[in-house]
Amino acid sequence: MSDKGYQLVPFPKIRRLMVDGGYMARQKHLIHGLVEMDVTHARQLIREHKARTGEALSFTAFTMTCLGQVVDKNKHMQAVRTWREKLALFDDVDVNTMFEVEVEGRKIIRPHIVRAVNRKSLREIHEEIRAFQADHEHGREAKFIDGFVLLPAFIRRFFLGFLFKSPRMLKDMNGTVSLTAVGMFGDGGGWGIPVSNHTLQLTLGGMAEKPVLKDGKLENHKFLCVTISIDHDIVDGAPAARFIQRLKELVESGYGIEEFIGEVR
Repeated sequence: MSDKGYQLVPFPKIRRLMVDGGYMARQKHLIHGLVEMDVTHARQLIREHKARTGEALSFTAFTMTCLGQVVDKNKHMQAVRTWREKLALFDDVDVNTMFEVEVEGRKIIRPHIVRAVNRKSLREIHEEIRAFQADHEHGREAKFIDGFVLLPAFIRRFFLGFLFKSPRMLKDMNGTVSLTAVGMFGDGGGWGIPVSNHTLQLTLGGMAEKPVLKDGKLENHKFLCVTISIDHDIVDGAPAARFIQRLKELVESGYGIEEFIGEVR
């Protein structure tokens, strides 16, 4: 215990990126949808697969697969505004996501962009995520960020201001949509309200068990709390609602899981 009643420890350099992200996010006008998705069927399929094979299917990969398919049919959900007052509609859905990893005995957050999830199977996305988690230090994003956070704040933010108006650079360095999961760090339901730099971000919260009336009988189902954050400058409420409904349908149906587990039967 120190004489001052507190300790001084270094501010982690990686947190500078979060500070910059918050600074840039203030320029967006986000609307947040708090949605519950019944994941009982999907979780049952995942549990059965693990019991049979020992393989734990990444739930993030499953959600990302559903997200890629819905955004692919709704390109405006990941559009960005350019310098010339035009909207860039990307062909591929590149998902920027975060993983907690261990570096030199410390838990830190590392970003990774999964490219073209709209053209990949659940198996391909799952294996890419597992490979990154096993060898995160050699990822392209990690190398760039380690150097980027050493620059002075005004240089970093000048670069980010330019980046967010250049569709090609933005897609290459930040992806086209964002997905983050916070529910894995606690039990029970709950939502996270993110600070987002993307036109579309999904934040996976906690899971809550609730009774559901099915065929005249009450059953306990698991509901995933999902926050869907959308830049209202680019996307109106009606198409956003249709997007959310379709995403909910795919998640609740367990889209892609039966094909995934069928490959190893």
